[in-house]
Amino acid sequence: MPKPSRVAKDNGRRQRVLAVAQELERLFPDAKIALNYSNHWELLVAVVLSAQCTDKKVNEVTARLFKKYPTLADYLAADRTEFEEDIRQTGFFRNKAKNVLASAEMVRSKFDGRVPQKMEDLLSLPGVARKTANIVQGNAFGIVEGIAVDTHVRRLSLKLGLTEYDDPNKIEKELMQLLPREQWFKFTYRMIDYGRNICPARKHGCQDHPLTRLYPDAAQRWP
Repeated sequence: MPKPSRVAKDNGRRQRVLAVAQELERLFPDAKIALNYSNHWELLVAVVLSAQCTDKKVNEVTARLFKKYPTLADYLAADRTEFEEDIRQTGFFRNKAKNVLASAEMVRSKFDGRVPQKMEDLLSLPGVARKTANIVQGNAFGIVEGIAVDTHVRRLSLKLGLTEYDDPNKIEKELMQLLPREQWFKFTYRMIDYGRNICPARKHGCQDHPLTRLYPDAAQRWP
């Protein structure tokens, strides 16, 4: 029996992605970022701290952090060792502290004290990859150039057969080709809410989950 062509596979995957996006919209119409922040710089800091850490824990840490360091100038004057302790609970705190404080200096010196809007400028900041840049662009400036692929989006995209790739950048590129642009921004947060509230990473019986009913093979896939 001949294998399905690449075009046929892409068409099938596109239909699945669209069906998943439609069901996610029904389940989580008002999905949004869960991190707390009050300005563009705080958003950037919170997203950097969220790597390999739950948003809940980040919000606990930043509730204190943003009071202690209310302005960019406070980050510029921060003691590195003390700052590391301030964010220790988010994990990988030494590397995160290095990146946050180096980004503060770059924002001051290169971008006139303002978090940049352009993707290429955001990616020039220490510790900022496409996921972080997409989140900052979309939430701070209403600019949508891509799809933020976090751990939930990556895991569920593989589980639901929306992609064959494991690399977040390749997953993003494929999803961008399959989803209408106007759905890119909300798709991330709806996938995150689905992962948190319905289908967590640990193995469990998910055959009756809404998205598994669209793609039954997902019940046996645990990427």
